[in-house]
Amino acid sequence: MLDIKVATLLAVAQTKNFTKAAKALSLTQPAVSNHINQLEKEFGVKIFIRGKGALILTPEGEIILKYAKRMRAMYDKLKASIAEAGKYLTKLRIGITHTAESNVVAEVLAKFSNENPGVIITVITDTIKNLYAMLENYELDLAIVEGKPTNSELNSLMLDTDYLVCVVSVENPLSKKAMITLHELQKEKMILRLPKSGTVNLIVSHLASINKAIDNFNVILEVDNIATIKDLIRKNLGVSILPISTCMDELRKGKIAVLPIENLSMVRETNIVYQKDFSHTEILQDIMELYRQTAKTQNQDL
Repeated sequence: MLDIKVATLLAVAQTKNFTKAAKALSLTQPAVSNHINQLEKEFGVKIFIRGKGALILTPEGEIILKYAKRMRAMYDKLKASIAEAGKYLTKLRIGITHTAESNVVAEVLAKFSNENPGVIITVITDTIKNLYAMLENYELDLAIVEGKPTNSELNSLMLDTDYLVCVVSVENPLSKKAMITLHELQKEKMILRLPKSGTVNLIVSHLASINKAIDNFNVILEVDNIATIKDLIRKNLGVSILPISTCMDELRKGKIAVLPIENLSMVRETNIVYQKDFSHTEILQDIMELYRQTAKTQNQDL
């Protein structure tokens, strides 16, 4: 059902080579070239140009590829839905950020799968930018992300509110304090998420609002994995600024300490984001209720 020209375009875009795409599709190289030529005539644009040793998408080609990916995802979803119909199964692809992976979200999804045998969940962890791209292309059914979606074509439900705190080792003298000032924080060796992360973007924007810059702080290490950052903090190799939700387990076990930062209140929402035609809205409500129950239990244990 998926047009062979679309499949060819996707293969050429992935391999950046007509010959390799032809081999992957079990076609001849002239057939692949003909499919691309047909698409270019249909849309009246050039899709690829030849760069140094590889094919490069034109701006118009990027747009066509975006919708081709969406068509493939919709076709795959159609086949999966038909297969599921006879088995009374629901398969969900849920995208979460690295931050969500480190808090109660992953536990909630595991509990939901255990309580609903007819639902099979695949979890994909990636950056917010990539998750939104996959969601818009129907490669994901849901995304659980920090902040509000900017795309008006997507719906969202607020799952929780979260805030950033300074995280330190229990061996650090700061752990005995009720809060930390920015001046004190500037003296510490800091371990932060990568600059592309939503956490660091939030830190940077709030510092800018009080005429401060991240460059004024002693950032010695940037790490993408939150679990690694927390492990380094426990070993007293630095301090960090992380969402409080990612630190609950370590707090409960007394492995780390968290401090509010004076004059820096960094609050943000965690939202479930989905396409407007998402058909299993009852699942959203069930996930939200299970999240509230799990989060409440964890907070009571502190």
